[in-house]
Amino acid sequence: MIPTAPRAARNRLAELILAALWDAGARDELLRVAMGSAPPRDWLEGLEERDATIVLERARRAAAVVRTRPLRRRDPSLMEALAAAADLFDAGLGFEAHEVLEPHWQRAGGGPCREALQGLIQIAVGYQHLANDNLAGAQMLLREGVQRLRRGRVEALDLTHFAQSVEAALDASLPDTSPLPAFPRTTPSLNVRSTRRNDA
Repeated sequence: MIPTAPRAARNRLAELILAALWDAGARDELLRVAMGSAPPRDWLEGLEERDATIVLERARRAAAVVRTRPLRRRDPSLMEALAAAADLFDAGLGFEAHEVLEPHWQRAGGGPCREALQGLIQIAVGYQHLANDNLAGAQMLLREGVQRLRRGRVEALDLTHFAQSVEAALDASLPDTSPLPAFPRTTPSLNVRSTRRNDA
């Protein structure tokens, strides 16, 4: 997982990444940002050099994810959203994985599917907190996420191994060098899986 930039740049990039999953114009813009030597000038206001480097790295990882994905509907099905979230999470983009799943969680009503989606979201955000050096917040969200995965269920998705992997990382005190657990998938990814290591 890699850190996020300050809120304004983080949100702007996340919106572009999510739009690039379904919109060809947004995809082209993301690829242009990723291929640059710095984020666009209007993105740099108030950013320190380290933050600009983070924005660029996140754009590059996101571009690698979306480059080979077929364009999807603006409002993807739950299975499409889960596949996109898996690719984003595995690329070290926990915040964006959470953003892809949140609309489905909000619409899920009650029951085991909502519980599982909230668990997946909490784990994605928990690992993002870890990358942002918020260990206490990371541990809390990861523990809650594991508990929700144990109570929840999403049809055609095995959550058990993911929950066990996150729990094992928690038991090992979340060392910086531990690999990210592979996000649960219903079908193999269209992308080449990134080397999942914690870059925080």
